[in-house]
Amino acid sequence: MSGAEIRHIPFGRPWITADDRKAVMQVLEGHILTHGPQCRDFESEFAAFLGDGAHCVSVSSCMAALHMAYLHFGIGLGDEVIVPAQTHTATAHAVEWAGAKPIFVDCDLATGNLTADAIAASITPRTRAISVVHFLGIPCDMPAIMAIAERHGLRVIEDCALAVGARFAGGHVGLFGDVGCFSFYPVKHITTGEGGMFVTRHLAVAEAVARLRAFGVDRTHTERGVPGMYDVPTLGLNYRMSEMQAALGRSQLRRIGVNLEQRQANFGSLKQTLKELSDIRILDARNRDAESSHYCLSVVLGDRLSAGRNEVVARLNAAGIGTSVYYPQPVPRMSYYRNKYGYSADAFRGAAQISDRSVALPVGPHVTADDTKYIADKLRSLLMEVKR
Repeated sequence: MSGAEIRHIPFGRPWITADDRKAVMQVLEGHILTHGPQCRDFESEFAAFLGDGAHCVSVSSCMAALHMAYLHFGIGLGDEVIVPAQTHTATAHAVEWAGAKPIFVDCDLATGNLTADAIAASITPRTRAISVVHFLGIPCDMPAIMAIAERHGLRVIEDCALAVGARFAGGHVGLFGDVGCFSFYPVKHITTGEGGMFVTRHLAVAEAVARLRAFGVDRTHTERGVPGMYDVPTLGLNYRMSEMQAALGRSQLRRIGVNLEQRQANFGSLKQTLKELSDIRILDARNRDAESSHYCLSVVLGDRLSAGRNEVVARLNAAGIGTSVYYPQPVPRMSYYRNKYGYSADAFRGAAQISDRSVALPVGPHVTADDTKYIADKLRSLLMEVKR
């Protein structure tokens, strides 16, 4: 490999095949574009993938699933929800739109996740729920978190946006708490373009949320004795997934095993190559019961390198290596939350360190084994230069 070689390795790329396109076109060649069998089959197949009695409701996004979780459990004005400071804003937005107050909690530096101890220290008489995010697909210690939730009578909402395939002690994330919420955004493990899945072990919850996502009507198209006739006993929303999206998701799900294997291999290869570098650390599972989904590999720069993070990003990008940052700021430092609730840097040092010092590298199935070597070589040489 010549020193002048420049590749084009996107941070994320949807893995779209001929079978995916065929699946979508078959829907378009028919006459049912919503309220149809593709969504029902996608829900059943995703539930089978998760296992352990999962019940699934296809929705328009992961945030839609999060929002409906709080609405279903009646969490709102005057209530508090524990939320990670280190997460996508959607995690907190869902709490805000329900009318509750997010109580931000700092993360573990090794994984980016909430810990049971940090959650326990943040519970107040107003706390009604815990929002758990499996950061970058690294599973939280769910048995420990569930023990605290049960002790205090709290709901647990798992944000699994980056965690398709992540497990703890053999159980898939999203099935430990009351609800699991998944994302099928284009660069996720599987995609439906946009879309998500509401998951629960409780059939009654799934049935209620299925009505909530579709205006609150009491009968689906197939259940109506007279076409067009129904009642609306509850308030509802329009958070449905289309048949085209579901058909794409079903096709993608058939390759999830290969996808996860490739991500694990790329992550392991890149981590092994970078382990000799000093003054960096890689966010990864630390618990032997935790099995990551390997969404990406996030490198956190140490003290001597941290000031050069943006330079490292720019130079990696110039070398054709796509990068990202998870996440650009702790959520409580974002303008909306900072202006509404105030912000104390001392309260979120872990989240700030990950946001301000990290570089996320690609490990998806579009990355080849030779690409991982190229990425590691470029990063190694850049860090040596930045350190000087």
